[in-house]
Amino acid sequence: MTSTRGPVRPDGTPIDTDAVRRKYLEERDKRLRADGNDQYLRLTGELAGYLADPYTPRVERAPKTDHVTVAFIGGGFAGLVTGARLTEAGVTGVRIVEKGGDFGGTWYWNRYPGAQCDTASLIYMPLLEETGHMPTEKYAHAPEILEHCQRIGKHFGLYDDALFHTEVTDLEWDAAASRWIVRTDRGDEFTAQFLAMGTGPLHVPKLPGIPGITSFRGHSFHTSRWDYDYTGGDPYGAPLDGLADKKVALIGTGATSVQAVPHLAGACAELYVFQRTPSSVDVRGNGPLDPEWFASIATPGWQQRWLENFTATQTGAGTGEDLVMDGWTDLARRMQASIRALPADELTPERIQAAFDDADVEKMEEIRARVDAVVADPATAEGLKAWYRQLCKRPCFHDEYLDAYNRPRTHLVHTDGKGVERITETAVVANGQAFDVDCIIYASGFEVGTDYTRRAGYDVTGRDGVRLSERWADGMRTLHGTYVHGFPNMFLVQPTQGANLISNVPHNLTESGRTIAAVIRHALDTGSCEVEVGAEAEQAWVDLLLTHPGTRMGGPDCTPGYYNNEGQDAGPRAKLNVGYPAGAAAYFTYLDGWRSSGEFEGLMFR
Repeated sequence: MTSTRGPVRPDGTPIDTDAVRRKYLEERDKRLRADGNDQYLRLTGELAGYLADPYTPRVERAPKTDHVTVAFIGGGFAGLVTGARLTEAGVTGVRIVEKGGDFGGTWYWNRYPGAQCDTASLIYMPLLEETGHMPTEKYAHAPEILEHCQRIGKHFGLYDDALFHTEVTDLEWDAAASRWIVRTDRGDEFTAQFLAMGTGPLHVPKLPGIPGITSFRGHSFHTSRWDYDYTGGDPYGAPLDGLADKKVALIGTGATSVQAVPHLAGACAELYVFQRTPSSVDVRGNGPLDPEWFASIATPGWQQRWLENFTATQTGAGTGEDLVMDGWTDLARRMQASIRALPADELTPERIQAAFDDADVEKMEEIRARVDAVVADPATAEGLKAWYRQLCKRPCFHDEYLDAYNRPRTHLVHTDGKGVERITETAVVANGQAFDVDCIIYASGFEVGTDYTRRAGYDVTGRDGVRLSERWADGMRTLHGTYVHGFPNMFLVQPTQGANLISNVPHNLTESGRTIAAVIRHALDTGSCEVEVGAEAEQAWVDLLLTHPGTRMGGPDCTPGYYNNEGQDAGPRAKLNVGYPAGAAAYFTYLDGWRSSGEFEGLMFR
């Protein structure tokens, strides 16, 4: 069913929603593959060279065999915000273990030209108020975000005992001593009373499984290990002058490519962008922040207010002013307006869903019309149009990407869902044509849909020798996405089974970090050696999660991508990859009350 008004284009003409939906399904079907996540290659063996750190030399050190209060695995936002909250709570002996050469997580690795956040800096960059930093732009570029990560580390003393270029190989609970044993690839074997993990989904690069990928004799690298020695330039935007005489292939057109293409387009002798599925690219509207304006809004508690406002607006729980005013909240406001336009007697689940879908169709028609307005060549413009719901894939926002295809030396190689056919010693072959190139840049992203232990690189052994992979064989089971029965003194920092707010992941992390710090502080103050979620409390939370109505992000009707497990049925375990049924804003309110009560209902302190 459609709403009474029906969706219309900006010029007022009606949209044939049935035709649009048929087109969506046609585009999805031509891209479905039976191999799902197995279509990508792990960077092992002869591909391991793609993982080398080009940014920071590895420094040799003696293995650690000491004891700390808290060991945190992962030095990105999750580790930084949790470490900061622990420090604020007076918890000493916090050690962060990070496989990169510095803090930053995905922002340590992603230094490709043009990299920036696609959620507004004021809510994306954590602990701005605590560190006194004002972002320079509405959407900060990668160097500033990395510098802010380093700022947090210095401000809260997190560098003092951090271990960089160190990968965990094993975590084991020592029941006799009520502590965790941490083993790493640097020969470390130290203990920690508490263990927390925030490894995130965007740190294990993957390559497309293209036949002949190892046969190429030119230069190649993954965007998360950008080779500025070859391309020239730097992460701050200096020209990529090393490419002036180079023919370059860029494989992939997700968020990374959208940001990098404008820089490559002006630098290469020829740039070939190989596309399987286009991204939806809306207006970004970036610009510098005004210090006077910032001073007017940066009153005590300002960032928390902005976080809560964005989450409420973007998830449909807000009724007041939209402080952030970006692409995420624009879609939400459209959908809310569409629903409010329904007569009172039509506020049924079916009509609400139809209104939601109509608002999405209108927005996507705007995005597709923008392609026609910007891109001069009709065939190229047609290839750049995204035929799926906006939340089927990560929405992109950029003001120079589409215009880059108006440059005569920039070529879109649209494969209509098929992808690259093969790679030879000198060329990339697609659509039956060989494109001779000097360099291949893989903008193929990171592992997301693989098992947690595979991405982390280790398993966790809890009480009675039970491994986390065994405990979660039938799906993730936690309280709040943080505590796991059978794994005392262990905490997870991530969105799933909590708020599950994907549009602004740092909000999930900041609230988790604050809560974990409160729990550990309480355990130390009460002399508790162990804290663990009870089996009944964990089951009750899982039962609550199973009442979740589902999500409009991804879904089986979407074109394949990491939002929907590459179009494959993820099995019964996927039912637990959800969040609080009442929504993210309600979850954060609930968690604040749970934490502030000091009772920590569901946890056992021993």
